[in-house]
Amino acid sequence: MARAKRDTAGFPKAIIGWREWCALPDLALPGILAKVDTGAKTSSLHAFDVRQSDRGEGWIDFSVHPVQRRKTPVIQCTAQCVDYRSVTSSNGKSEKRPVIQTTLEIGFRRFVTEITLTNRDDMGFRMLLGRQSLNKRFLVDPSLSYCCGDQ
Repeated sequence: MARAKRDTAGFPKAIIGWREWCALPDLALPGILAKVDTGAKTSSLHAFDVRQSDRGEGWIDFSVHPVQRRKTPVIQCTAQCVDYRSVTSSNGKSEKRPVIQTTLEIGFRRFVTEITLTNRDDMGFRMLLGRQSLNKRFLVDPSLSYCCGDQ
């Protein structure tokens, strides 16, 4: 008999589908639809107007359109930039992106993860959940959607 896979805290791993609602409470984003992308190493959030913050060195301000295919609302965010990384997107283009560390909530799971910021205006989803955020926490069933609730 197979044992249930466990997360880092010893709880059974949660099953999630190919798209899930999540929240980024540190950024005042209570609900954003994310595509689960096991091909992406790092999670990615749609952001534009990224600039140095007057909070001090290492902090950035940016704007987010949290709703798919909409330009409103616009949420203003501030976060500490922990790195800049070169990321190759699915179209093969390489881009240097700011990386932030923030709290992510999916269902009843809440944890800190790294997220790159990039303009995803032309993409179907405002956020991608990559392997680093999923690893040791979730099992992905691509035949399912919204396993953690519908917002």
